[in-house]
Amino acid sequence: MSNFSHWNEEGRPRMVDISDKDITKRTAVARSTISLSSELYDAIQSGMIKKGDPLQVAQIAGIMGAKKTSDIIPMCHPIALQGTDFSFTYEKTAEGYDLTIQSTVKCDGKTGVEMEALTAVSIAALTFYDMCKAVDKSMVMKETLLVQKTGGKSGVFFHGKL
Repeated sequence: MSNFSHWNEEGRPRMVDISDKDITKRTAVARSTISLSSELYDAIQSGMIKKGDPLQVAQIAGIMGAKKTSDIIPMCHPIALQGTDFSFTYEKTAEGYDLTIQSTVKCDGKTGVEMEALTAVSIAALTFYDMCKAVDKSMVMKETLLVQKTGGKSGVFFHGKL
């Protein structure tokens, strides 16, 4: 018998049973940061990325990623998402720019949407890289983190990096 929540009595992986949990309003905000060159920033601002607008494509990919989280993270429950939105913010740095990608994911459910928000920003960051790599292969995806979550038995969480 195992003491791990995601292992059954025979010691094999399982998806946790959430059937007895209460439905609550749940939200999660996640953030990912990418560093990029001034050359790439200028190309984006002037509409010179040959594949199209990388932020629009990244946002669509991020929404799709949030919806598919349970297909790629083994123990995640399929969740009927009720909203997924993004913001993109550039900040000038000594080396070029940092792009902060932030997603907010919402649902009324029995389990949280933290993994959906984290997957959304991760897929958006990867898509941004793919859209822009012809101009700047030196982009660095620096950090991805859960900024906050609300709802459920554990209540509210705020990361210290607000």
